[in-house]
Amino acid sequence: MLLCSVCRCMPVFILETFLIQHTIASWPLFTNSSVQLLGLFPDAENTTEPTDFSVHPRAMFMAAIVLAQRYGMTVDRESIGWDIAQTGGNAIGAVRSTCQKVASSDVIGIVGPAYSRETAVIAPFAESLNIPIISHAATNPSLSDRNAYPTFYRTVPSDASVTLPIVELFLRYSWKSCVIVYQNDEFGAGAVEAISDAFSDNNLVVAQLIVFDIATKKIRGDLKDLLSVTSTRIVILWTDEYHTSLVLQFALQADVLGPRFTWIMSMTISLSPFNETLRPKLIGMLTVEPVIGSVISSPYNTTLLDAAYQIWQQYEPETFPGAANVNYYALFA
Repeated sequence: MLLCSVCRCMPVFILETFLIQHTIASWPLFTNSSVQLLGLFPDAENTTEPTDFSVHPRAMFMAAIVLAQRYGMTVDRESIGWDIAQTGGNAIGAVRSTCQKVASSDVIGIVGPAYSRETAVIAPFAESLNIPIISHAATNPSLSDRNAYPTFYRTVPSDASVTLPIVELFLRYSWKSCVIVYQNDEFGAGAVEAISDAFSDNNLVVAQLIVFDIATKKIRGDLKDLLSVTSTRIVILWTDEYHTSLVLQFALQADVLGPRFTWIMSMTISLSPFNETLRPKLIGMLTVEPVIGSVISSPYNTTLLDAAYQIWQQYEPETFPGAANVNYYALFA
């Protein structure tokens, strides 16, 4: 499910690393469990302080295992335990963490990792061990190829689903073309392919592709010059949360945001890092992002969800932000 809405500020909950390590240790360890689900969650990039994208899914994953224990759920009559690894947000870190955990315990399944660039490597590795892998945040459409990734599943919509509301938005306002700014990894490249195919099917045009290099943390070329040579004033930004903030900082410096350009982003971010005097230029941005069922009044199991929240508050109250502020990707986890 996807929601297109005016960009809004969502709070980010940051905790010191020692606090995260301490609260993980306070959860029940289930050392008597002979079968384990491995949860792979990213650290925030370029910082030792995790964000809600890392902390919230990890907490909900552990709350789900506690619920499974309380309900007596078993695999081959064995109770289910967990193991946790943090990947650093990159493929090599994900492989290293997964190999270490699989070698030391009986892992029967993997939840995560969060990023498509990690999942593209971990999914084939899991297949070689005949272990199912279910990601809560990896959205690259190519991961849906059952021949290439036969043991991969996800609880978040792929980016192929994003094309429908984007196309509808363009048709409604008679927009004919756009520029796509994307990060150069599986997440960005997969979205570019899906959007380009959908545009071609609907007589719309991708006028230009602009690359944000996640290695150098810079846009390839001068953003102002690149946008000035096109007639379109619609920019689709396909970057993850961390890189979205960086791109928007470049856009503010180049003065290519509102009202001159309309930007459509792939996720909502916090506006707090931006200079307060420059924030008016961020007004009018749109987001197209996955949302939970309750946002569109779809039915869901309130009993289990409330129980999971209570468990989170019991074992890790320092990180629980209140039910209304839980990151959507935590609920997908």
